[in-house]
This record gives sequence, structure tokens and C-alpha cells, in this order.
Amino acid sequence: MGETKATFCRICEAGCGLRVTLEDDRSAVAEIRPDPEHPSSQGYACVKGVRFRDVHNSPDRVRHPMKRTAAGWRRIPWEQALAEIGARVQAIRGAHGGDALAMYIGNPAAFSLPHSLGIYGFMRGLGSRNLYSSGSQDCNNKLLVARRMYGAPALQPVPDVARAGCLICLGTNPAVSHASFIHLPRPLEQLKALTRRGGALWHVNPRRTETARAVGEHVFIRPGTDVFLLLSLLHELVGAGGVDRERVARYMRGWDELAALAEPWTPARTAAVTGVAPEVTRAMARDYLHATRDGRGAALYCSTGVNQGGQGTLAFWLLNVINAVSGNLDRAGGVLVPRGLLDLPRQLRRLGIGVRSDRSRIGGFEAIMDTFPAGVLADEIETPGPGQPRAMFVSAGNPLLSCADEPRLRAALERLELLVSVDMFRNETAELAHYVLPATSFLERPDLPLSSQGFSPELCVQLTEAVAEVDGEQRDEWWIYNALARACDVRLFGSRLIGAGLGLASRLGGGDGWPSTRAVLDGLVLASGQVTPWRLRARPSGVVLPARRGREGFLGRRVMTPSGKVELAPPDLLALATGTLEELYARELEAVATRGALRLISRRERHGHNSWMHNVEPMVRAPRDTNRVDMHPDDAREAGLSDGDLARVTRVGAGDEAAIELPVRTTEQMMRGAVAIAHGWGHQRAGGLTIARETSGVNVNRIAPSGPESLEPISGMTRLCAIPVRVRPASA
Repeated sequence: MGETKATFCRICEAGCGLRVTLEDDRSAVAEIRPDPEHPSSQGYACVKGVRFRDVHNSPDRVRHPMKRTAAGWRRIPWEQALAEIGARVQAIRGAHGGDALAMYIGNPAAFSLPHSLGIYGFMRGLGSRNLYSSGSQDCNNKLLVARRMYGAPALQPVPDVARAGCLICLGTNPAVSHASFIHLPRPLEQLKALTRRGGALWHVNPRRTETARAVGEHVFIRPGTDVFLLLSLLHELVGAGGVDRERVARYMRGWDELAALAEPWTPARTAAVTGVAPEVTRAMARDYLHATRDGRGAALYCSTGVNQGGQGTLAFWLLNVINAVSGNLDRAGGVLVPRGLLDLPRQLRRLGIGVRSDRSRIGGFEAIMDTFPAGVLADEIETPGPGQPRAMFVSAGNPLLSCADEPRLRAALERLELLVSVDMFRNETAELAHYVLPATSFLERPDLPLSSQGFSPELCVQLTEAVAEVDGEQRDEWWIYNALARACDVRLFGSRLIGAGLGLASRLGGGDGWPSTRAVLDGLVLASGQVTPWRLRARPSGVVLPARRGREGFLGRRVMTPSGKVELAPPDLLALATGTLEELYARELEAVATRGALRLISRRERHGHNSWMHNVEPMVRAPRDTNRVDMHPDDAREAGLSDGDLARVTRVGAGDEAAIELPVRTTEQMMRGAVAIAHGWGHQRAGGLTIARETSGVNVNRIAPSGPESLEPISGMTRLCAIPVRVRPASA
């Protein structure tokens, strides 16, 4: 075996430290282990991180540009791929304008700032506003609420878990997913430490998760009703005198409207739809207030289970309101808004990223982080007229499995005049592409965890070199989008000044026409003024930088709203709440009374990550070679099902196009009335994934509806949880 190098994982916000041992040829990985010297993860990494060896080494990797022909996939040179794509883009753009070109951005782009900059710069250069992302499947509600309340999408308060006296978690399972929008390595260790020091830990979820089984108190809640529980928690906070009125008056606006909104929603009233007993809601509120008043601090936190439930925007807004008015925002042990190595919210604003407020052609949805909802992508492609996408780039994504209504989206993608996938594998979406351009794995490129530093109270910085050498013609996404811009005869960001600056940086760095990814990262580190690239390279496992005195506070310093204050009652959110909550409550009461009514929730698995870890044989070895319908034994019995039976799951009000068949797994970890299915499966048509295509799992998102009427108002979030379904024996 060859040398061992330190780096970090880029699968989620935890960014755990890794030790990578190479084979002698320096391109293949012999072993990945947790890094005991990493100051944050401290020798911890999950199975997905250490199994990335199999992803990196996979013989299915796309290692050269590929073109789909009538005779099948054919390898072509980079020069030919760029020239042909550039010519087709120029023809489409010349005939139909920049908006005829679209881009879908997948989840991995969020963990590489140069990748994201390349995407935004390329699309700005093309003059297209047709950006779509995985955010409308998992987090756009959070980005919108942050923009309304704090002035920028990237200003995200995160729980200070290391010091909190009370943590209430809704719709999350850190033991499996490490949670989102929070840097939480060693999740169970950190949560157990919270309870050992006398803190209160609550988990609210329709499923008793792996995290809840290990530590804390679990509370069942009917899927999609979190907004009512949060209203009751706010009601209890007000009734117990838990509002820090001095702080609210000094740093916030709009409290009176919120107090009036919460007044009718007592725990006794909301229990009828949430299934959470009033005394349990009051107990959570008491723990939260007790930790707030005794100085330890308290935090409410939610993740995708809430975001995707149909009311994620209102729920996340109320959660932020509670943390703010209780005095826990910008407080040790409460929720903090970390600044990170760079003040990314302000830097992105200077670049003009995340500031658009124009609306989609279909449905009139506001752009969030400059992207439109993927739930209207099929409509946009199918609807003629100015702005209709005719060509699309997919960057590190697989919308066929991650978006709603796979059959309809597949038909829409097949209509495109040009589809280009930038990826490591020929996945389900890439199988439809005209060209696949090979990207590096995270082990083949230098990197800096800038994107996730806004989610960590502790500023841990690690600058990694490329650990492994490429064994083909893979390129960093930053290189690819620079090259595509040239081929399409456009400038990144559409700016002569930026183009000239990139050219100068390239010449100074001895590059081949654009700055290398390493040069970009070095420049960002130097711009921070806190540390140098040379110091970071001398500490390859990373360093923890001290807080900067007087510059870390959020309230009164870094709030970016026009008023400089936290806006507690944004007009559109307040109007949505006052106009819909009573009607929604009445519909929920009716649903509770419906005999046999079930609601579907999505879930992650320990041995999978969205749709891209199923091509690793040990991760999908039987019995992990499929997803299942998890349901309570009593619900299964009423449906005529037993453990192991094949069930047919159909969305209520839809036909066979919104039905899937999977084996049943009965478990008392599910609450009655809810069923859970892991997402990310359904690889049988992925010709480039030789292991995954042999699995028998099914894409649960086939059940979810697409189109403007099905999306959450304001944020455009796709409803992937709390979907009403019927579950019957497949034979029926």
C-alpha cells in the first residue's frame, strides 16, 4: 500500500476527518478510516464516509467524456465534447434566448464552493434564470424564512448543542443522517453528553428513530401537523411569561402580531390533530423555559421531516420565532448564527448570488437562492412559450429519483434538445443525457469546508489537497464550467471584469486559462484575514480558530434586513398563517376521523445516502437490497397485511401512475396512522450502475405529486412527507 493522507468527508455538514491510504498507483484507495487527530470529529466517521472508498474506486465511474449515440455510449475527447455542446448551446440560445437553457443542481454542489460558483457564473453568463435545485425537495423553506427574518438565505441559526440545557428536535434523526443545516459530528456522543449534564432532549417524529431509541424522550406526532405543535409551544411560552420583551424591543420587530396569532392554539386544541397529549406539549414547554431561565439556554431544531410535510415554511418560521423571542437567539446554549471563515452571506450578496426575487414562468414561485422549484420543472419543459427550457445541464444530481412524479419528469427530460450531465456516474438521469462529463470525486480535488461553516458554532478549518490522482480525464467542476463557458462563447457571471480577473489569476498561477481550484481556495483563505493556506497545510487534520472578539455576535451586528432588526412577522408569512391555519386545522380534523387513513413519510437509512450510495455492494447486501413499507402491526393487520407481504401503496386520489409495490415490515417504532419508506431507491433503469440496478428497491417519490398546485405556497417545496396513501395487499 501507498501513503496515508488526511482529508475530510464531503457527504454532509458533519465534515468528519478521514485518513485515506492509497494503493501504490496513487489513484485507487486502499482504505479510509476516521482521523483521530481531527479536532471536531475526533476519530469518528459514519459507515458512508469510510465506504466512500468503494464509490471512488468503482469500475462504473465515468472517467472520460461520453456521448450517447444510436449505437450506445461512446468515449470522445474533451475537445470534441466541449465543441459539440458549445455549438448546440449557441444555436439554442441564438434562436430562443438564454432562458431556453436550464440547470439542475444536486446536493453535492452545496459542499464545494468553487463548484457552486462555477454553476452560478456559467448560468449568469448564459443569461438564463432557469436554475433548479434539490433545495425545493429538502430545504428551500429554511432559505426563504432566513431571507425574510434575517435578510439573507445563508443566515441560519443552529443549536449550540455543546452547551444547551434543552434541545427539542422535530423531524430529524441525527444518528443516521447527522441532521442538516448543523455541523454535528459524533451525534449520539454529543446528545448523550447533553443529557448527562442534566439537559432535556426531546424527539418529535411519527417514527421512533434510531436517535430516540439511544437517548432522550420520544413523542409521536401525526405527519404534517408540526405547525400546530409549534403554535402551542408559542402559546405556552407567552402564557408563562417566557418572552424576553426587552430583547425583542431592542433587536426585533412584529411581536404583537405573533402574540395574537398564537393566542387560540392551546395544547388541548392542537392535540386533536397532532396526537400529542396536552400534558406532553406543556412538559416540553416547561423544559425549554426552565433551561432558558436558569442560564443554560434552549433550542428548537427541525429538519427534513418538517421541511417536506406540506407546511414546512410556516413551521420553520414559528420555530425561529420561539427561539428568538425567548431570548435564545444569539445566546450560548441556545441558537447561534456562526460567521465562519468568511462572511459568506455578505460575500454572496456582493456577487449577486441569492438576491433574485423574480418569479417562475409556471406557478409564479419566487426564486430562492436564485433557483425555482423543481416541482414545476416538468411543466416548464412541457409548456411552450418564451422561457421554455430546451436544453439542460444537471450538475451532481439525479432529479429522476429525487424529484416528485418520476414518470412525468422522465417524459419531459426526453423532450429536451440537449441534456448534459456532469457527474461521477451514469445514473438514472444521466442515462437520458446526450453527453456525460466526468467529474472528480472529493478525494481527487483540493477543498475547504466553507459551505458548511455557517452551521458550526466552533470554527474548525481544514484545507485539503487532492488526496488521490485521477486515473482518467476527470476534472473539477470549477474547471468544467469555465471550459463550458468558453465553448459557449460567454463569460462567467457575464462580466468582463470578472473574466479579466480570472485570467490574471490564472496567469499569475501558471494556469491553463483559468485559476485552478487550489488557487481559488488559497485566495479565499487569504481573504479571510484569519489564517494562511501555509498554516493550514502544516496542520492537515485541521485547526480550530478562536472567536474574534466583538465580531461574532449576530443581533445588532450581522442581521441583514433593511431595518437591521429581526423581522418576526414578514407580511406574506403572516398572511399565509392567518388565512390558512383554521382551514388547515379543519381538514386535519376531518382526516383524523377518516377510518383507515394513513400518511406516508420518507426516511433515510444508515447504509444509504439519498440516491447515490446504492452502487456499493456491502451497502446493499441482503437484506438491505430493497426499501420497505414500515408500518405499525395494527395498521398492517387492518389492511390485511403481515410482515414480509408485498403491499401496494397508492396516493389517495391518484391512479396506478402514483402507486408502488414493496414488502411490508411491521414495527411498533411507527405510530399508528403513519407509514415510512426510505427514499433514493429505484435504480433498475440505470445502465451505468451495475450494482444498484440489480437491487429491487422502488422510488417512493413516484407517489409524490408535481405541478404548481401541489407545491407549498411561497417556498415552492415539494410535499414528500405527510402524503395521504392507501396500503393494500399487492394481490388486491
